[in-house]
Amino acid sequence: MLVIFGYLVIILSVFGGYMLSGGNLYALFQPFEFLIITGAATGSFIIGNNPKVIKASLKGAASIVRGAGYSRKFYIELLSLFFVLTNKIKKEGVLSIESDIEDYKKSSLFSPYKLIIKDQKIMEFLCDHLRLIVTGRVDIMHLEQLMDEDIETYAQEGELPISAINKLSDSMPAFGIVAAVMGVVTTMQRIDGPPAELGAHVAAALVGTFLGVLIGYGFTAPIAHILENRLHSEIIILQSIKLVLLASVHNLAPSIAVEFARKVLYSGERPTNSELDKILKDVRAAQRRPEGAPAQEKAGTE
Repeated sequence: MLVIFGYLVIILSVFGGYMLSGGNLYALFQPFEFLIITGAATGSFIIGNNPKVIKASLKGAASIVRGAGYSRKFYIELLSLFFVLTNKIKKEGVLSIESDIEDYKKSSLFSPYKLIIKDQKIMEFLCDHLRLIVTGRVDIMHLEQLMDEDIETYAQEGELPISAINKLSDSMPAFGIVAAVMGVVTTMQRIDGPPAELGAHVAAALVGTFLGVLIGYGFTAPIAHILENRLHSEIIILQSIKLVLLASVHNLAPSIAVEFARKVLYSGERPTNSELDKILKDVRAAQRRPEGAPAQEKAGTE
């Protein structure tokens, strides 16, 4: 919603200010200038990127309406899942989660955490490394190294569509100049025409520069910024998974393992220490509650 609001602010500020200063909106309607800019930019984007990056860029651009990061509710679910997971491993052993990680979508362990299981990359990262722990084929040192390499690869791969969109954004003003120059060429071909007609052609040429800068920096560049912020948030989450798994392997208490994970989350979204205590208390109460019993029933007996 904020993305749409931001775009509306740009449109209203630019075109509203133009109209208030006495400008005619119809003069800005230059479809051929727009075609030159967007067509040339799209062509260069296709030439400079492979199909995988193009697909990732389009998918990322289409998803920007959901914002740049994760909600506070997501982080609470994540920490709650960490506690339930590490608590089960601590009490029942690591082999107890083998069936859960093989099909996490049908797992009773993961199913209460809807926001988490919807994120395929996070669940893949979590289950892949849990699978290594279950098999016992990797020692702690190599497990940490492997997770670091996985996170680094994910970061590099995530940077590709961001870089592609940034380059597309930077190319827009240049193609705007191309459109403007072609407009000037058209004007020169009519140099013997009346002054009013020449003025209209010059104005149309200048619109090309205007559109290139506006589309590039006003509409395209923010997409790359949103995807970059989202990538940073995803990497932080992967880092939190890494810490909680290492803490579990070191046989630390589940609450301590979750605290490790909480510490790497951004301070603006993560729950405070006292809030985390309350969250874990609620999780413990939910685990002790008989299946199907309402929450208030258990609360009343304590």
